[in-house]
Amino acid sequence: MSDQHIIMDDIGIRRALTRIAHEILEKNKGIENVLLAGIRTRGVYLARRIAAIIQTIESLDRALPVLDVDVTRYRDDRPDGGKAESTIMLESDHSVTGRKIILFDDVLFTGRTVRAAMDALMDQGRPEMIQLAVLVDRGHRELPIRPDYIGKNVPTSRLENIDVSMTEVDEKDQVVIIQQRGATK
Repeated sequence: MSDQHIIMDDIGIRRALTRIAHEILEKNKGIENVLLAGIRTRGVYLARRIAAIIQTIESLDRALPVLDVDVTRYRDDRPDGGKAESTIMLESDHSVTGRKIILFDDVLFTGRTVRAAMDALMDQGRPEMIQLAVLVDRGHRELPIRPDYIGKNVPTSRLENIDVSMTEVDEKDQVVIIQQRGATK
């Protein structure tokens, strides 16, 4: 059994993404040479939402392109050690070489998924820089990875889980913390 508590609803998520969009524009002095990339699955939807918000803020004719990054073959927890024969394909015609990449993920935990995504991006070219944006940072890093943009810091125990639901996949927007029953708070 477990207890669930909503820590971000649809309004909270929208506000966090709007703030992140403004922070991206400020830190990068606009969007020139910026390319958004989302870690499959929910990171891609977060990146697309940010692209739409930036389009509105900057009065652009179209949204920024978004790369869809599948890190499956780059995971270090795969039985083959993450060394599958085929390489990742970024679903975009846009080169990462020389670009400022803003990488999106829904929850930052150990940092291993982000490391896999950076490896995937680096295999596609040499970005000028990679910045990290996450909706939720829950701590417990195993690798020295720190986000540049954070929607919400949620210190957790290892017995807790964070579940992000997004309309595009789950038919609702919310972030829930799940406390395993019997675990200490």
